[in-house]
Amino acid sequence: MFYFLKMAKDIYHDLVEQALETEGWLITHNPYNLYFGGGLKKVMADLGAEKWIVAEKNLEKIVVEVKSFITNSNVNELHHAIGQLDFYSLLLQKQEPDRVLYLAMPKYAYDDLIIEPVVQEFLALHHVKLIIFDIEKPIIYQWIK
Repeated sequence: MFYFLKMAKDIYHDLVEQALETEGWLITHNPYNLYFGGGLKKVMADLGAEKWIVAEKNLEKIVVEVKSFITNSNVNELHHAIGQLDFYSLLLQKQEPDRVLYLAMPKYAYDDLIIEPVVQEFLALHHVKLIIFDIEKPIIYQWIK
């Protein structure tokens, strides 16, 4: 049996979507569906987007998972997010391997977590790419590949 669940949007989902559009990205999927189990099961990453990189004459395609980091533990939210990203990454390699997966996180969470060397090692171990965004206006501070 195939169940459709309504995806709960992260509180910063729309803000990140606007920030991407401001930087010239075209939102192509909202949400971006990833299938498994012979196509009978799916999970949903928050956004899929595309942007022409004129200098390289390439179409860059991304999938973005937005996280708010508003609970009492940024570390627990990071653990949860990395588990999602690992699963999404595996499915993305099978479904559309030319898309690059990013975790979008607010600057306050990044500033809190990234000062810890073990967190930097953890992110590197899982090959996490980050989009650091402002929570008050649609601005991306930094892309970390």
